[in-house]
Amino acid sequence: MKTIVTGGAGFIGSHVVELLLQEGYKVIAVDDMSNGQNDNVEIFRNNPNYEFKKIDLSREFDDSFFSGVDYVFHAAALADIVPSIERPVEYHQANVTATIRVLEACRKHKVKKLIYSASSSCYGIPDKYPTNEDAEIRPQYPYAFTKYVGELYVMFWSKLYKLPAISLRYFNVYGTRARTNNTYGAVFKVFLKQKLENKPLTIVGGGTQTRDFIYVTDVAEANLLAAKSKLDGEIINIGAGKPQSVNYLAELIGGPTDNIPKRPGEPGSTHADITKARELLGWEPRVSFEEGVNIMLENIAYWKNAPLWTPKDIEKATKNWFKYLK
Repeated sequence: MKTIVTGGAGFIGSHVVELLLQEGYKVIAVDDMSNGQNDNVEIFRNNPNYEFKKIDLSREFDDSFFSGVDYVFHAAALADIVPSIERPVEYHQANVTATIRVLEACRKHKVKKLIYSASSSCYGIPDKYPTNEDAEIRPQYPYAFTKYVGELYVMFWSKLYKLPAISLRYFNVYGTRARTNNTYGAVFKVFLKQKLENKPLTIVGGGTQTRDFIYVTDVAEANLLAAKSKLDGEIINIGAGKPQSVNYLAELIGGPTDNIPKRPGEPGSTHADITKARELLGWEPRVSFEEGVNIMLENIAYWKNAPLWTPKDIEKATKNWFKYLK
């Protein structure tokens, strides 16, 4: 079977590519390399079932390679909170315009199913934990908003044009091959680089805030199960369903800690209700939090080229967050 993975040189996309290749699928990975990493392309170069195309999906492109494709996994996106506040138009182009172009290519070439990588950030600070798919949508920054708008387009195309599609709302995905760029973001990137440099781990707030961390290979498996299922037009949470505190993460990584004030507008918890994923996909997280953190520590050298974030750096990077969300 022939598949396309957009964002295929990225963090989540490269793991979807890997799983598909392991299962014997032909894979075309598409990425504009704005966030993709060359290593995530080179590791698959020698696989005869792998092909890579460097394409900016937000611009008009030759979509002929969508012909004969069974599944499209649309994982391409610009992520991170603070840059989205600074560059909202760019985020709209990457997360909305590109999604429409992919949808049109799928419709034109009669792709059997599209799996959209959505974000649980659309929930904002929800009223109820664990949070299910019917929770009110309250995006707080352009990244969350544009990912949700992209999801709306996917669901609309599914209904109007009869393009089979499923949207998976990821919670806090972590794992190997995550981005090492200069953007302040995931707590794992900050902690592991600080650990490498023998610096205290910077904890924002008291560290009692919890996140529904889900390991990336479990996310990849959810994508494949969604594609192979008979489901259509469904929105499904993908998380561990077991939130872990930042303090516990710091404890597992080890070393001294340093606390800075909590950011306004940041949820005290994320907690996925994964009932639908279990019942509709037969999906269950396989990698425990402790196992996942251990894998990250075993691969800690990967973060040697990541930026080192000091407490002052983090406070400066989130200046716009304070400005708009206080």
